[in-house]
Amino acid sequence: MNRAFNRKKDKSWMHTPDALAKHYIPYNVKFLGNTEVESPKGTEVVKDAVRKLKFQRHIKKSEGQKTPKVELQISIYGVKILDPKSKDVQHNCQLHRISFCADDKTDKRIFTFICKDSESNKHLCYVFDSEKCAEEITLTIGQAFDLAYKKFLESGGKDVETRKQIGNLQKRIQELESENSELKKQLRDLEDQLMIPHVPAGSVSTKPQSTDIFDMVPFSPVPPLMPTAASNGCPPPPPPHPTHHDLFGAEPFDPFTCGAADFPPDIQSKLDEMQEGFKMGLTLEGAVFSLDLLDGRC
Repeated sequence: MNRAFNRKKDKSWMHTPDALAKHYIPYNVKFLGNTEVESPKGTEVVKDAVRKLKFQRHIKKSEGQKTPKVELQISIYGVKILDPKSKDVQHNCQLHRISFCADDKTDKRIFTFICKDSESNKHLCYVFDSEKCAEEITLTIGQAFDLAYKKFLESGGKDVETRKQIGNLQKRIQELESENSELKKQLRDLEDQLMIPHVPAGSVSTKPQSTDIFDMVPFSPVPPLMPTAASNGCPPPPPPHPTHHDLFGAEPFDPFTCGAADFPPDIQSKLDEMQEGFKMGLTLEGAVFSLDLLDGRC
């Protein structure tokens, strides 16, 4: 392993100061993971972490899991680890919390750094596979430290506090973005539930009955019942004499064909009076007709 924090006056850096101070340098690497270490620095400390994470990654690879790819964004404010497609920040390692950075001279692809976690205050070692550019990434992080140290001396220590505040704000923004994504997901789930009508299990959906313009169910006559043969083999009884019914299924009322026993006494007496009056009217009309004939003959 090779430590990258030795600041030499004749050191020639790879990037311009503005590239790290005003922007960032991106690298696409594979992320083996992070693990807790007991010490914030030391070559043997990172060697043990690399062996541990390589073994864990070998087991996951045998299970069919691929090593995830991430994007590193290195600046004077720290090292961000992002998803290369969605650009979601997975880890934000502020520069003042990084205590050690090294690359492996025996394996040009592996580089690591140790960072103190802001929540648990534990020292975590991050290990990456960089496709044979581990030394370049290590030097880039070293240059970011060099520029940050110079700004610290120029500002009299005020710049460190500013970076802490910026780091806290970035962390808060990351938390809010995560909460926002979760709320959007819950909103989509609720919209999907509202789009699909809930039908209880075992129930049968029925089509609503159509109505006319007056919001009434249209009349449909009931088909006549067909006689069925009796169980003892006898022929079925003859169907009853068909009767005419009105629109509402009732028999029409005829006061002249009804018997006396069909109505109460008071109604029957009224009917009798109506029949007598009708007969007398016919007789009077016949008399008048006869008188007219007589007058004509006279």
